[in-house]
Amino acid sequence: MDTSISVTNGSKLQISQFILMGIPGIHEWQHWLSLPLALLYLLALNANILIMITIQHEPRLHKPMYQFLGVLAVVDIGLATTIMPKILAIFWFDAKAISLPECFAQIYAIHYLFCMESGIFLCMAVDRYVAICHPLQYPSTVTKAFVFQATGFMILRNGILTIPVPTLAAQRSYCSRNEIDNCLCSNLGVINLACDDITVNKFYQLMLAWILVGSDMVLVFCSYALILHSVLKLNSAEAMSKALSTCTSHLILILFFYTGIIVLSVTHLAEKKIPLIPVLLNVLHNVIPPALNPMVYALRIHELRLGFQRLLGLGEKVS
Repeated sequence: MDTSISVTNGSKLQISQFILMGIPGIHEWQHWLSLPLALLYLLALNANILIMITIQHEPRLHKPMYQFLGVLAVVDIGLATTIMPKILAIFWFDAKAISLPECFAQIYAIHYLFCMESGIFLCMAVDRYVAICHPLQYPSTVTKAFVFQATGFMILRNGILTIPVPTLAAQRSYCSRNEIDNCLCSNLGVINLACDDITVNKFYQLMLAWILVGSDMVLVFCSYALILHSVLKLNSAEAMSKALSTCTSHLILILFFYTGIIVLSVTHLAEKKIPLIPVLLNVLHNVIPPALNPMVYALRIHELRLGFQRLLGLGEKVS
């Protein structure tokens, strides 16, 4: 008998581990993807660590906008690290087996960090909204205490509301199939292997996606719509350009993040016909934003770029 399946007291087969088959349709040569994925992972780790060290090292970066950016860097490292070591182990060492507790833990981590990223983007949008639309109130409104409270609220909100996702998955009975046609434990991929009803699981997944992340997305875009409306009323072209430059980097990454969510949701509808696309997009959406975020901020934010140069010993070349 397969060691991944055990017999319970009631003589009912019960799965003890899942097998992550990798990316569907390209199992034979999926290991070739390990090099670009490993490079993206290393870039995400090093770039986000550099951002964290730079913000900590530079006193002029001890501002709410950069503090939120530091929290985002921590979330990005966690998001990429949640999936990449296991994916690389599958590609390099054929280590496809994963225990049920490890799989449910990965489901929780992915959902928690994904929602945290969305929540921090909302905090950053609010920060820019107050800075541009209500500049006189900004110093007294967006303080260190505000950053701490907003971050704490997001940690609690996402930590609590994502608990039912793996909990409901763990309550299902897995008694026949144990092969997941994926290289990570996606909630839908796991619960589709269950032998009993998964309606509640799918309902909560949908509710979490559209109510939690969806409300974040609506509030973020409302904030930027109000920012744009306020900026267009400025008389000075220079003031308009300066105001827009402070939030352009945020908007680029926010558009990429939420567009990725929408595309991922749409491609899941065609999963049975083309299973490769949603799986590949899911992996990329967990590793590209963590690698891309620091690059965009480094290129777009002058103060952060100067901080990088000073930290790396290039300060003498900066005027």
